[in-house]
Amino acid sequence: MTTAHEEPLVDTPFFLAWIEEMATAVQVERDRLTELDAAIGDADHGANVDRGFTAVRQALADGPPETPRAVLVLAGSTLIRKVGGASGPLYGTAFRQMGRTLRDAPEVTLAELAVAFDAALAGVQKLGGAAEGDKTMVDALAPAVRALARAVQDGSKPEDAMAAAAEAAAEGARATVPLQARKGRASYLGPRSIGHEDPGAASTALIFAALRKAAG
Repeated sequence: MTTAHEEPLVDTPFFLAWIEEMATAVQVERDRLTELDAAIGDADHGANVDRGFTAVRQALADGPPETPRAVLVLAGSTLIRKVGGASGPLYGTAFRQMGRTLRDAPEVTLAELAVAFDAALAGVQKLGGAAEGDKTMVDALAPAVRALARAVQDGSKPEDAMAAAAEAAAEGARATVPLQARKGRASYLGPRSIGHEDPGAASTALIFAALRKAAG
């Protein structure tokens, strides 16, 4: 990451570090994600996202991309190819949409990153049809995207902007506990889905925590 220009920039090594932090976080939290999914889903979310991000880590090691755009598109394509269930297509779409939004340059501005995250949210919502309050990953993703955009508008440093996004994602994930699921497999449980944190929101919070950690 560099701040040599007037507007803060994030570079390819930052995105590679972010992916590495994601893969590590998901691996560490695999069992917790599986336990959350066992309560209201198929009990495979932890295994699925761990397998996916392990594959992404390997794909990036095999041929490190030269731009943030290429990093994110490769990550997204790998997740779609390697992960079953809903999480692969949803996360894969998010990362691919982010990448396609960015210009093909070795560094992008923090403002461009915020726009890319907004595109990720739009892609996830279009594919999954979920809105905030439906007890899905959107409940963590949407507030994180808003927090990042606000921080960028306020002129925050990259590490502060990403910390704000991570905190909003974590709060959004916790806020799914009292919700009744209206989308996905958990929605079949009706009122029995209340009282459990949504696993997709929990893994989304991990991704933003990794973003904060990569920022230093």
